[in-house]
Amino acid sequence: MLRLKELPCGLLLLLASSNLASCFYLPGITPTNYKKGDLVPLNVNHLSSSGRSAFSFDYYYGAFHFCAPEGGAQYVSESLGSIIFGDRILSSPFQLHMLQNDTTCRTTCDAVTFEPRDAKFVNRRIDQDYQMSFLVDGLPAAQPYEDSDKQIFYQPGFALGTVVKEQPILHNHYNILVDYHEVRKGQYRVVGVLVEPQSFGQSKRTGTGDDYSADCGSVDVPMVLSEKSNTKVTWTYKVMWRPSSTSFATRWDKLLVVHDARIHWFSLVNSAVIFMFLVGMVSTVLARTLRKDIQRYNRLDQIDLDDLGSNNVEDGVVEDSGWKLVHGDVFRPPKHSLILAVLVGNGAQLFTMAGCTIAFAAVGFLSPSNRGSLATIMILLYSVFGFIGGYMSSRVYKSFKGTKWKQLFVFTPSALPALVFGTFFLLNLFVWARSSSGAVPFTTMLVIIGIWFVLSVPLSIAGSWLGFKQPQVDDPVRTNQIPRQIPPASGYLRLVPSMFLVGILPFGAIFVELFFIMSSLWSNRIYYMFGFLFLSFGLLIVTSASVTILMIYMLLCAENYHWQWRAFASSGASAIFVFLYSLLYWVRMLSFSSFTGGLLYLGYSILLSFMWFVLSGTIGFVACWIFTSRIYGSLKID
Repeated sequence: MLRLKELPCGLLLLLASSNLASCFYLPGITPTNYKKGDLVPLNVNHLSSSGRSAFSFDYYYGAFHFCAPEGGAQYVSESLGSIIFGDRILSSPFQLHMLQNDTTCRTTCDAVTFEPRDAKFVNRRIDQDYQMSFLVDGLPAAQPYEDSDKQIFYQPGFALGTVVKEQPILHNHYNILVDYHEVRKGQYRVVGVLVEPQSFGQSKRTGTGDDYSADCGSVDVPMVLSEKSNTKVTWTYKVMWRPSSTSFATRWDKLLVVHDARIHWFSLVNSAVIFMFLVGMVSTVLARTLRKDIQRYNRLDQIDLDDLGSNNVEDGVVEDSGWKLVHGDVFRPPKHSLILAVLVGNGAQLFTMAGCTIAFAAVGFLSPSNRGSLATIMILLYSVFGFIGGYMSSRVYKSFKGTKWKQLFVFTPSALPALVFGTFFLLNLFVWARSSSGAVPFTTMLVIIGIWFVLSVPLSIAGSWLGFKQPQVDDPVRTNQIPRQIPPASGYLRLVPSMFLVGILPFGAIFVELFFIMSSLWSNRIYYMFGFLFLSFGLLIVTSASVTILMIYMLLCAENYHWQWRAFASSGASAIFVFLYSLLYWVRMLSFSSFTGGLLYLGYSILLSFMWFVLSGTIGFVACWIFTSRIYGSLKID
């Protein structure tokens, strides 16, 4: 019988919402069983800073002088997303044999020499709080921390060094604590890895040949790298194995603990209140005001003009129902309709990609043990959904009665991707100039371009062609030949005030999750709370659609029929608050010590905010497109 605990955690969202915080991932990749004495691989990843620097460095970067395995380090196969996000996983000389504890210190090579220039570089990285990363059987090594509530939690990575009285101290010794679980007689699995870094200034190798025994020395004498003379350093480690009752399926739980789930629930409740308020307002408009207006207008259409006399029925209609007076202009094509159609098409492509990715992650298809799977899926889904982007842009452009079809076919799959890729390429040059391992290799960029050419472009053109060949849906009402004069707008109906009023509410539905997403991107934390993100994304959609419809209804009542660009810009205005929030996060949580680090952060923030603008603007436009078609389709006009 299938037990509840054997379900993917994300599915429990629909069954037991009280335990959301610890779910939303598959148990992991296929487990590896080891026998006593088997070699357990320990791989190394890049070194990165937690909020002090935007640049990461390869583990075997020359200035660090880490010991390499005999024959040189070998790269471990990585996914496309893992490479883009800066992972550089390589083999290491560390020897971990299942159930074999080290009684003495071991070293990975002979003593290495730090010249003053290298010492200055490493001391600078220690001051910037750089973290090291080990992977044992695919599980990241963690270091225990204690929060303000005296609770112990575990965070992947451990410090390269520490600063004591303004003096950088290098950690040149690692106590590697490996937890194992016996699944059956003589078969063991790795279920946890902790690293306790220490500094020994007098450590030295005592063995010869294949014997890598070492004397760690005293902890009272730390390892300090001199910036004036050469310093000899011996890298040492000790391995200890500990039995554990943790199963392989739950070995990530220590690393994926929500320390305060109340803030997520508060955000969801707050967003739900806003959602119910907006839906209530829109429902009131649709169910009462619009219904009465439509019935009154249709009755008026049946009244003979001779019977109007001197009554003020028409004046009343003009005063109370301004939105009906622009029925002959509301479907007039907007200015720059080609650009708007291209943006809507790309927004639809981003929307379907984001929705499917979050849904897959929420039900557990994207495990954190499969490094880079999230980014890889996003790239592939975006390319595949090029068909939806092309089809959507073509249908929108056809409703605008556009004629520049060749430009549409070209710009839809190329304009936004070229802008994003060009910006990414320029920012990557700054990373490459700093010799950072976070720089995306040129071959990887060629792979991305190849995916774009092979998948996205043909599918987008096919979608545009299909949308072009389908018959055009007639507008509910005829468009007048002479445009109606628009009264001057005032107050909140002006462009800038309306954008800020509409944009703040969708941002309120997502800003809490935005904090954790940014922490994952810039502070080396694992984001896994896709259940909360799934609910927040749903609230974002409904909130954006509802508040934009309400604003456009008020705009039409003021006899302003230029709603297309206004709907897109007003709904997309939440991107302004996303960018402002990223600046606040920079001030409060990050402290980049270089100009290039700040430039990199600012560039990526602008890029992500623009993509948010396109996505959220599309939600508002499509909602208002449906809204205007429905209400004007209800009018009986000859």
